[in-house]
Amino acid sequence: MSRGFNQDGVLRQDIKFHQAATVIILDPCYAKRMKKAVLALSTALFLSACYTPPDTTPAPDVSGNYVLDPAHAAVVWSLSHVGLSNYIARFDDISGVLQFDIEEPTASVVDIYVAADSVNTGLPDFDRVIATSGNGFDSGNNREIRFTSTNIQVTGDHSGRVTGDLTLRGETHPVTLDVTFNGAGKSFGKPGNTLGFSATGKIDRTQWGVTKWTNFGIGKVVTLRIEAEFNEKS
Repeated sequence: MSRGFNQDGVLRQDIKFHQAATVIILDPCYAKRMKKAVLALSTALFLSACYTPPDTTPAPDVSGNYVLDPAHAAVVWSLSHVGLSNYIARFDDISGVLQFDIEEPTASVVDIYVAADSVNTGLPDFDRVIATSGNGFDSGNNREIRFTSTNIQVTGDHSGRVTGDLTLRGETHPVTLDVTFNGAGKSFGKPGNTLGFSATGKIDRTQWGVTKWTNFGIGKVVTLRIEAEFNEKS
């Protein structure tokens, strides 16, 4: 009888196990894959214990004072590039506060600050041109862009229209945003409630004196898309 086989000619199970163990020990790629799999599973189990899905059914206890979470916020803007495509960029430095009243949403107030020189097109040299030009954001003289709500209108169970004053380049004009309340939940590492919102709107940039390249066919109308999470003040 050949080595490793029993009397019936069947490969012994202890031999199979020994060979499998040898593969794990001698094959570093296999061991590395197993290590990654175990790490991924452990991480998933840990995060699932710390995360709760957002609740879109409003509860009275989420009213209060909140601070914008810059790690989970984005102000993205786009405009027409001579009618051929929509040029897209964003701002990287955003802060703000929210006074939220779930029982009377129209009484809520939001105040957002954006650093004009934090514009990000993915091209650093181009960013500086947009940020510092006199007919751009003119960030040397007006570093902050600010939006302060003045009126809130409820349009649905989880939607509203927020009108506020947008100050850019030292000029202030009203802007209206369509806002969706995405829900409340517990954000990873935060002890209190976290609220999530999405908003969209459009502005005519020339109202604020941002006229750069309009004579070359670059669009005047800027489309805004905003994503924001606010963490409850402790």
